[in-house]
Amino acid sequence: MESSYRGVSFWLDSLVAADTDTLAPRPALDGDIDVDVAIIGGGLTGLWSAYYLLKQQPRLTVAVLEREIAGFGASGRNGGWCSALFPASTSALERRHGRADAIAMRQAMIDTIDEVGRVAAAEGIDCDFAKRGTLLFARSKPQLTRAEAELAESAEYGVDRHRWLDRQTGATGTLATLLDPSCARLHPGKLVRGLARVVESLGATIYERTEVTEWKPGLVTTRAGREVRTVRAGTIVVATEGYGATLAQTRRRILPLYSLMIATEPLPDHVWDELGIEHGHTFADFRHLLIYGQRTADNRFAFGGRGARYHWGSAIRGEYDRVPRVFEHLRRTLGELFPQARDAAITHGWGGPLGVPRDWHAGVDHDRTSGVIWAGGYVGDGLSTTNLAGRTVAHLATNTESELTTLPWVGHRSPQWEPEPLRFIGANLGLLAMSIADAEERVTRRPSLAARLMAPLVGG
Repeated sequence: MESSYRGVSFWLDSLVAADTDTLAPRPALDGDIDVDVAIIGGGLTGLWSAYYLLKQQPRLTVAVLEREIAGFGASGRNGGWCSALFPASTSALERRHGRADAIAMRQAMIDTIDEVGRVAAAEGIDCDFAKRGTLLFARSKPQLTRAEAELAESAEYGVDRHRWLDRQTGATGTLATLLDPSCARLHPGKLVRGLARVVESLGATIYERTEVTEWKPGLVTTRAGREVRTVRAGTIVVATEGYGATLAQTRRRILPLYSLMIATEPLPDHVWDELGIEHGHTFADFRHLLIYGQRTADNRFAFGGRGARYHWGSAIRGEYDRVPRVFEHLRRTLGELFPQARDAAITHGWGGPLGVPRDWHAGVDHDRTSGVIWAGGYVGDGLSTTNLAGRTVAHLATNTESELTTLPWVGHRSPQWEPEPLRFIGANLGLLAMSIADAEERVTRRPSLAARLMAPLVGG
């Protein structure tokens, strides 16, 4: 019997198709337990936290509590960019935290890419990790202006190493291509499912189909079917990202914003050679309504973007994962960028919520009095940031002072989102503004005024 989780994303479906994973749920929690650390959420934040905790202190007892299966959320649905991207720009970090802390945060993010690759290799997680950087296409004069500004910011802080490519890529209308070397392509399904198995081998127990309903200092309450069970723990790690919006204690801390993706059939090598996109490359351009893509290990386009609306009351439902209008927009946009892909069959379409904090600033927050640690708010930049979070959580939970625990995102707590209807109006107006900004630039051929007004609200 095929797993019902197969349809969550191309990434999870491909695991079943290759007979490398059945996605069959692990047993649910069937009794009250006592552990040292309870982790709420079986995505990458929770699993990386468990991994580094057990590497640091192997005798710890760790329970991971997951409502569905490990990798069900954004960790198994994302674009496969293991990048140094952080929701807040370096200049925004400097304004908030000072220059030294902003540079330290950037360096930590850059180093994290290689750390993910190191662990994957060391633990035998074959996740198609290949580091060639991100191709950033400037396809209009306003986009070229933003590319030049990004290059200037890279030079200003001296940490990132952006550079112009001295060759033309295959994206239509490209005036210039900026290369951000700090990114690796990988298969997120292979990473998260492989990491779950490694965490189990280290001694953690992952309880799936186990829904957390609430927590308080020292105690987590769960539900599996009709059974209510409790987990007593000295440390509780809340790693729910966008799904935190469904829990009363974090409902207004995070906003679930949907991002959707498509995957094509595999394309011949000569097409990729013509496009100038190598294995290990990810790509995007400088439009305001974000798009992102990669060449997969089996030569598909995996291509995504924003544009799906926010739903009233931060609702998260399975039917929101698939929006035909957005899938069609992604198909047209991919064909516009790369006419060679225009007739390629679309084999998969999927989506899911990512977590957006009110100030677009990810954080790791430790309440030493209660023993509760919260990590998240990645705004879609979580594939690598989760690893940095996991290492940081492990140090905080074990009272280990390090360079990680002094990074400026540690202790950062974003403001709460406004109540409805303000949250609904603001979130959807923001999406509309980005669409208007792109249209404005196509007409005026000048940088968008609408985008300039929105920049302070989206991490700029």
